[in-house]
Amino acid sequence: MYMKTTRLFKDFFESEKAGGLLLLLVTLVSLALANSPIQSSYINFWETQIGHHSITHWINDGLMTIFFLLIGLELEREMYGGELSDIRNATLPIFGALGGMIVPAGLFLAFNWGTITQNGAGIPMATDIAFAIGILSLLGNRVPTSLKIFLTALAVIDDLGAILVIALFYTETISFLYLGMAFGVMGILFILNRKNVHSLFPYLIGGAIMWYCMLNSGVHATITGVLLAFVIPYGNGGKKTSSYRLQHFLHRPVAFVILPLFAIANTGIAIDSNWHEGLTHANSIGIMVGLIVGKPIGITLFALLCVKLGIGSLPKDLKWKHILGAGMLGGIGFTMSIFITLLAFKNDGVEVITYSKIAILVASFVSGTLGFLWLKMSLKK
Repeated sequence: MYMKTTRLFKDFFESEKAGGLLLLLVTLVSLALANSPIQSSYINFWETQIGHHSITHWINDGLMTIFFLLIGLELEREMYGGELSDIRNATLPIFGALGGMIVPAGLFLAFNWGTITQNGAGIPMATDIAFAIGILSLLGNRVPTSLKIFLTALAVIDDLGAILVIALFYTETISFLYLGMAFGVMGILFILNRKNVHSLFPYLIGGAIMWYCMLNSGVHATITGVLLAFVIPYGNGGKKTSSYRLQHFLHRPVAFVILPLFAIANTGIAIDSNWHEGLTHANSIGIMVGLIVGKPIGITLFALLCVKLGIGSLPKDLKWKHILGAGMLGGIGFTMSIFITLLAFKNDGVEVITYSKIAILVASFVSGTLGFLWLKMSLKK
């Protein structure tokens, strides 16, 4: 179980590993610039309007669609030919991911139910793939392949869950005309798929049209990325297939351009002398407890339930303390948590978004540190 890995998975893991370390660097740089003498100029730059939208908006709604396209392609590959293609292999990370979404959201609501910030329950549900894998990679060759695959599959499923949360709960008004047009284009691309049209050109053009329609439908445009991934021909999954070629091409641009740009644009936080007071708000407490406590507890308990029910099994080279460590790394929300914050609180003012971002950064740092130290003690050299 979990012992067979593909070249594409290794490429994915390597790019995410380096990308995670780059994310850490650009986040520190962005925070430094946002609290330097050029603070106003730096923050205002990201609000520069281009075609009725700010630069940050184009990154969040445009470039991040490509990130979700990569996530969709990776999920498709895991479902068709990877670890998720075998139901017994798939159940452990699936159950872990469900626990890693349900328990953190429940803990957040325990602090925020009935308040204006209860809409943020989706914030602690997500896991940042790049950061989590980047921290895991610091442990070197002592990390079993099965743990790498478990964490990667867990994070991919977590992100799919976050995408569904975005689609279902953070859509205010829907234009059924534009939504129908988006699915109409998707239907045409599906027909091309069934007709064995393997050229990427019509799929990418159709994807751009889908994105425009989805943007105007009221449903968050980044959903287009995942939908597009599942109409691009997978074939036999070989190196010459459309899905493989596109996924292989997107790894490095996403890891080294798109995610760093997202991090830079969204972590330019002006931190005042009273920043720590924001951490005492119910919203901030809910985020931190959800990520730091809820993630490892939810992931471990649901994975344990999966094994106890006989639905799945624990890989032979792993122990439950390793799953707990992976759960701690799952508490690194960062990219997806910030992304959901922007959607959940877009009508609630800058202050609540700023405090939420600070809580996410603090929780992600604590989770990453605890996960690294725990696994360093738990894994044999």
